[in-house]
Amino acid sequence: MRLLLDTHVLLWALGDPSRLSDRAVAAITDPTNEVYASAVNALEIAIKQSLGKLELPGPAEQWLPGALAQTHIDWLPITHRDALEVRALPWHHRDPFDRLLVAQARAGFVLVTHDKRLEAYRVPILR
Repeated sequence: MRLLLDTHVLLWALGDPSRLSDRAVAAITDPTNEVYASAVNALEIAIKQSLGKLELPGPAEQWLPGALAQTHIDWLPITHRDALEVRALPWHHRDPFDRLLVAQARAGFVLVTHDKRLEAYRVPILR
């Protein structure tokens, strides 16, 4: 299974896995699954930290790559196709980060999220 982590799920997986469901933890830690953090996550984390809305153990540009290097979570880049795919999405959700994650998830990923609003997009969701 190919998993794409929503930003809050990524942060919980790296810092407080007890906030995740047992199913999400099992899927993320299963070595047979491909687990991805998107460049979208990195952008959202960097912006929120710079606005003072997110506390991390260090600067995002240092902490996040280091934290991911200690896991089996891989990076998923944002392509121009991902960005353009957002135009075709209905406006169930206004958050641009989540909309871009949904666009990426439509390419064969299961989106791991706690956000029930994303279910309206009819992409495979793991909660």
